[in-house]
Order: sequence, then C-alpha cells, then structure tokens
Amino acid sequence: MSNFSLSPAASRARLLALGLLVAVATSGCSQLKGRQGYVVDPLLTDSVTAGVDNRESVERTLGRPTFVGQFGTNEYYYVSRETRQLAFAKPRPVNQQVLRIRFDAAGNVAAVDRTGLELVSRLNPSGDKTPTLGRQRSFFEDIFGNIGAVGAPGAGAPSGQ
Repeated sequence: MSNFSLSPAASRARLLALGLLVAVATSGCSQLKGRQGYVVDPLLTDSVTAGVDNRESVERTLGRPTFVGQFGTNEYYYVSRETRQLAFAKPRPVNQQVLRIRFDAAGNVAAVDRTGLELVSRLNPSGDKTPTLGRQRSFFEDIFGNIGAVGAPGAGAPSGQ
C-alpha cells in the first residue's frame, strides 16, 4: 500500500478551487433588491399637513407627483415600491407606500392618506390561456371558418341594393 499525499501548494490550490466553485454556485442564490417610484423621506412626507399646505408648497417639499388623479387634478399620488428577487424568480413586493394628497377647490391640502401592501391584490391567472366565453374553435376552424360567410344573409351585407 502506498500513501498518496498532496504537497502543501497543491492542497492550497485544490482548496482555493473548491472555495471558488462554492462561491460561484451560491452567488445565484443572493437576493436582488429593487426600488421603483418615489423615494420616500418620512421627514418630508410627515411635514405635509391638511389646512396648512397648498399645491405649490407640496410640490416644493415632495417634488412632482408620481401621477395625478384620473378625474381631475385635485389629487396627487406619490408611489414607492421595494421588491426582492431570488435568482431568476419573479420579483415580489416587500414594501409599498402610496401617499395620496387631496386638494380642495382653492388648491389647499384637504387630506393626506397613506396606504401600503395591505391593499395590493395578487392575481393568479389559470394556466397559459385566459378563459373566455364562447365556443371553442380548432386551428382549422380559425383559418377556414369564414369561407362562404361573406355576403351571406345576416352577415351584415346590405340587402336589396
């Protein structure tokens, strides 16, 4: 029987290669952090108060809003979202803040509302297709289904002209 032993340099090289392999293999498992929208500064957002501030002071303090209300300019929305993602998975939200500032007709702040992740809905589609109402058609029915239907009665063609 012979004893096989590595020299200290070969042992170190083997250990370094193993460590490098483990580092590369686990690097894909780290979390990626993402931030979207408005960067929230609690000191600034808490300083906006109803009855004291107006549209101009809000814009000076917080900047332009992420978006303005859909049915008029009496609401400003500041939206911020933080996400985490593992390797190739879809990003998932871990924190979200929506700051809604409502103005009265004179342009003064009427109310300040804050919401978070508690109002976020998760939609889970079923499979790769969206279910629709109606009849199921095959590939060939989609291609050849309208043959002979052009000019047929009830197909929308003008009659008697």
